[in-house]
Amino acid sequence: MLTDLRTLQLAGKKVLVRCDFNVPLENGAISDPGRIDASLETIRYILEQGGAAVLCSHLGRPKERDLKYTLKPVAEYLSDKLGMKVALAPDCIGDHTGRMITALARGQALLLENLRFHPEEEANDADFAHELARGKEVYVNDAFGTAHRAHASTAGVTRYLSERAPGFLMMREIQALSRLTGNPEHPYVAILGGAKVSDKIGVIRSLMNKVDAFLIGGAMAYTFLRAMGEPTGRSRVEEDKIELAAELLQAARTIGVAFELPSDHVVADAPSGGAAEVVSRIPDNKMGLDIGPETVKRFVARIESAKTVVWNGPLGLFEEAPFARGTLEVGQALAQSSAVSVLGGGDTAAAVANQPWASKFSHISTGGGASLEFLEGIELPGIKALER
Repeated sequence: MLTDLRTLQLAGKKVLVRCDFNVPLENGAISDPGRIDASLETIRYILEQGGAAVLCSHLGRPKERDLKYTLKPVAEYLSDKLGMKVALAPDCIGDHTGRMITALARGQALLLENLRFHPEEEANDADFAHELARGKEVYVNDAFGTAHRAHASTAGVTRYLSERAPGFLMMREIQALSRLTGNPEHPYVAILGGAKVSDKIGVIRSLMNKVDAFLIGGAMAYTFLRAMGEPTGRSRVEEDKIELAAELLQAARTIGVAFELPSDHVVADAPSGGAAEVVSRIPDNKMGLDIGPETVKRFVARIESAKTVVWNGPLGLFEEAPFARGTLEVGQALAQSSAVSVLGGGDTAAAVANQPWASKFSHISTGGGASLEFLEGIELPGIKALER
């Protein structure tokens, strides 16, 4: 049972808020602030209720203190968006940081420095978690993107803070994804793409008895096509997953779930070189890099008749313009459909981020790995730790 944040008395209390500020940086500047923006509602609510918000997050994958991964740009962005000074503490624990937390008044916010400057964070070290909790009275987790990790800031701190709740972003994620695993409206379609079959095995197995159709694109489609004896040229294929792909195809046939694979392809000599062309059979010297127009039509027809759609993984090499069309055309059709549409995070969100229709999806998850594990039915430690 999760506590509703709105039922907690926050006035005059120090609130430790785990956010996902793991945003992309270019030359020290934030290139996509989407993850920060997603938690602003929770932060503003805490401040408006008279709480003092002690914000914490990781950024990148540093193994020790490395100022290339400082959260300073995030503190500056938050200061601008919240209309108040959000100072950056010199560390996430320690006496200096502790004094800054003690000095916080109602309605003020402080950002702690990168949690992963300490290896104890990912190790879920009890002493480190205790230090993170020290001086705070309430814990709020709004970082769905890390909910599948049992780290000190996502799980360990709850041993020391009995007043705890999910933030508004976390609750939206849980509610949206629960619609896909509970009792979704049919027809129910799963669009799966990305590079590897191995990344999606759990989701395919979990959804096999729930969906009416799988629409498969991206590089993972070529492993399935190879399992069917289709030519794949120089396309990316997981050789050690061909047998498994054949088993998944057979399982779908056995229970009558449609498993739609590309029937035409956009191919080229290499991802960044050579002219792109559309073919129905991939030549030996070419590699498939996007789904073709006939496949797009078939996928769109499925989407137009669907009531519920989950999409995880781009359908081509969307970063290169010649191979983005399949992903964008399917994305636009889904955005404009009447179906409940939930997108997995990561590359899927990035592929549609700047499109004028991107706001029309029912929900875009902020967590790639976390959303996959949720759909697989795996209990997420960051959510479990919030339960009363």
